[in-house]
Amino acid sequence: LRQLDHTITAARPLKLFAYAWGFADKTPWETHWEYLQQLKRWGFPVTTESHLCRSVDDMLTAYDELAAKRAALPFDIDGVVYKVNRLDWQRRLGFVSRAPRWAIAHKFPAEQAETVLEAIEIQVGRTGVLTPVARLKPVNVGGVLVSNATLHNEDEITRKDIRVGDTVVIQRAGDVIPQVVEVRAEKRPKGSKPYDFPKTCPECRSKVVREEGEVAQRCTGGLFCKAQAVERLKHFVSRDAFDIEGLGEKHLEAFFAEGLIKDPADIFTFEGRDAKRNKPLREWEGWGAKSADNLFAAIAKRRAISLERFIYALGIPQVGQATARLLAQHYGSYGAWRKAMVAAKDRDGEAFAELTNIESIGPSIADDLIGFFAEAHNLQILDRLAEALEIADFQRAETADSAIAGLTVVFTGTLERMTRSEAKSKALSLGAKVAGSVSKKTDLVVAGPGAGSKLTEAEALGVKVVTEDEFLRLIGG
Repeated sequence: LRQLDHTITAARPLKLFAYAWGFADKTPWETHWEYLQQLKRWGFPVTTESHLCRSVDDMLTAYDELAAKRAALPFDIDGVVYKVNRLDWQRRLGFVSRAPRWAIAHKFPAEQAETVLEAIEIQVGRTGVLTPVARLKPVNVGGVLVSNATLHNEDEITRKDIRVGDTVVIQRAGDVIPQVVEVRAEKRPKGSKPYDFPKTCPECRSKVVREEGEVAQRCTGGLFCKAQAVERLKHFVSRDAFDIEGLGEKHLEAFFAEGLIKDPADIFTFEGRDAKRNKPLREWEGWGAKSADNLFAAIAKRRAISLERFIYALGIPQVGQATARLLAQHYGSYGAWRKAMVAAKDRDGEAFAELTNIESIGPSIADDLIGFFAEAHNLQILDRLAEALEIADFQRAETADSAIAGLTVVFTGTLERMTRSEAKSKALSLGAKVAGSVSKKTDLVVAGPGAGSKLTEAEALGVKVVTEDEFLRLIGG
């Protein structure tokens, strides 16, 4: 749907069912069901398959009825979503990262089919993880022709004893991702051998390692590995990162092969270098002056970016959008974040303690951050990016009237008037930083019944301690 020429999108035979709102400055309806009725009065198409249920039994009955008529519907569905009807309860429940706590999916059983596994190939992701993929004799599963399926990892292959030549049962998980459910051992050809997972990367021949406690096998080649480099570039320009229009998978692979874009910083020097080439991009097959200019204009538009999107774009293992936002919120600016991450390599130092004290960031994520900043070539790329970009400081919500804006808050003990998650979400929305442990940088500890070592530490450090009721009065809640 994302086309440079909007008339192409306009020609698509699109239809929609309206079911929610993105932003509304006023919500005069009190329930989700009332909102759906309002949509109908406004003339928006709303599915007739929505039901207002009064009990769990009602919900399961609606599920069964819809599953029975699924094949006859004029559109594809893979399940139902149960939602809390009252909007005040929705607001109280809130979100986890990008998913609401007040809605949950109930998927229909996946459709299955039998076929032959013809080969096992290894794909290398942007973090170096080796993922085995089954190449299948094409088979129709739920109206979709499937020829590939994920095998997840070495342990999964061993557990199911999956071998080349096996007859296997395939299903589309959530009606989306094909996977091998089981092997029909009675149909196994004679002479088949267990699959031997590679010890070296199929892309760069670097050693493959498996860290203790992990199921993933990783290539140690880093950015030397072409597969990792290209996948990281794809992630860097993806929609939730830099979102550079026109710089898709095929173009990135072509530019990488030509040596024009080897790392993210190369993207922002591409136009200048291209102008000096004997055969500039506009003279390439499939390109022209207009398409080349459009690409360079799209790149130029992304020279300004928010700190959280920048951090996410780097593709650091375990640092998704939620963690990137936590880091951006805590450190505030690119300079402060970079300095702190470099300093955090000293595990006895203040920077490491501060990093692991951020709510939801434990030793594992800290290790990946420290590992990224320990590589000299990563620091060189960061410096080149910082020169080419305007990385905006984290924009905090308007919290001029908040008594806790800018404070570092720790919750401990049992909270009785709200859940721990509600308390943390409220504090963050009012501009506070939420930490997991008490330190000399802690400004406020909210202590409920059963508070233990955190309360003791706060008293020893002279940190202000309040009860849950005092905290609610403080924030006007």
